[in-house]
Amino acid sequence: MKFITSLIITLLLIQVISNGQNRSGFDKEVAKQAEYALALCKHIHQNPEISFQEKETSARIADELKSIGFDVTSNFGGNNVVGMFRNGEGPVIMLRTDMDALPIKEKTGFDFASTKTMIDSNGKEVPVMHACGHDIHMSVLVGTVRTLVRMKDQWKGTLLIIAQQAEEMSGGASLAIEEGLFKKFPVPDYALAYHINPEIESGKIGLIPGPIFAGVKTVEITVFGIGGHGAYPEKCIDPVVIASRVVLDLQTIVSREISPLEPVVVTVGSIHGGTRPNIIPEEVKMELTLRYYDNNAIEQTIDAIKRISKGAAITAGLPDNKLPKVWVIPSETPPVLNDADLCGKIRKYSSGILGKENIVRVNPAMVGEDFGIYGRTPEKVPICLIWLGSTNPEVMNDYIAKGEEPPPLHSPFLNPDYPATIETGIKAMVSNVIGLFNGE
Repeated sequence: MKFITSLIITLLLIQVISNGQNRSGFDKEVAKQAEYALALCKHIHQNPEISFQEKETSARIADELKSIGFDVTSNFGGNNVVGMFRNGEGPVIMLRTDMDALPIKEKTGFDFASTKTMIDSNGKEVPVMHACGHDIHMSVLVGTVRTLVRMKDQWKGTLLIIAQQAEEMSGGASLAIEEGLFKKFPVPDYALAYHINPEIESGKIGLIPGPIFAGVKTVEITVFGIGGHGAYPEKCIDPVVIASRVVLDLQTIVSREISPLEPVVVTVGSIHGGTRPNIIPEEVKMELTLRYYDNNAIEQTIDAIKRISKGAAITAGLPDNKLPKVWVIPSETPPVLNDADLCGKIRKYSSGILGKENIVRVNPAMVGEDFGIYGRTPEKVPICLIWLGSTNPEVMNDYIAKGEEPPPLHSPFLNPDYPATIETGIKAMVSNVIGLFNGE
């Protein structure tokens, strides 16, 4: 009995020592790849490209994947890059990163800040900045797959990578699916992605099962009127006044028509009309963004937008042939719904490597992300989008002490904690992928 007990203790000690050695090697490999990824991130940050123009960025990611043995397909439905690494029989796990930057002039003061400009789809020269963390997403992905390839003796299966164009315009995911992503390549058993979150400290990640990002629809409204001289408003029907009434009345949809238990956002982000102060124009154009989780709630919202727009025009005395046109843009970004079972596994794997205290349960957000499209195809791939904390803890404490918040996504002052965010992202994602491959 004493011998058996002694043997068990010895075996446990051997396992502990072995695990300690494995963890030490894991940490060293992650630190090495994080250093590589940080240098890559700075390069990408200095060379951003806006949606549908990510040619140099996609070429760089393709080269990074080829250099470690991936089979790479470039220009897949545009600038999308698909990489595949087979490592024996096992699950197929897809990792996705976005690549596009935003037309924002950077004001961070970083020594690697972007000074780049590009010509946008309207022919206008615009400043360009990675103000949504896509530079970090790409760098973490490269660091993750480099680590996984070097640790390929610890897992079996197929890595499927997609570096996706035009997330900011919700076009890249749909084009990849339409091009046959899940027809021409293996169907993933799981799909994972990160998005940085300045409201979470670096070293932590945020998770929630079910809804995490909202669906997005875009609506255009053209309000017509009867134009004329600004000095004779009584001879006209002013579309500026009608549009103003519509804007104010739209605010009652969420507050008075939608259940307070159903999150919906109606924002008029653009309104244009007229050419001169002394001319009452013929029309005013408005652009709206709608955010939602429930399909019934958003259809109710759209119906209300049409009714309110029509009612304002009728009240102003416009004839039937002058009633507003309300157009819902056909393309949309659906809500991102994290698979509950997959989210639970990610929590377990990430807790094991980061510590339970560094796994934050987050609330659903009203921002949009087209990653959700990958989980809505007939293949019904389980997906999980993970918030990646990006603000240095000491900097976060300073903001809190001042009663301030860190610069948000899409801010020209966005200031992620690059080294810690990248290393945390690689460490957690490698752990997640190996855990999923091995079914632990």
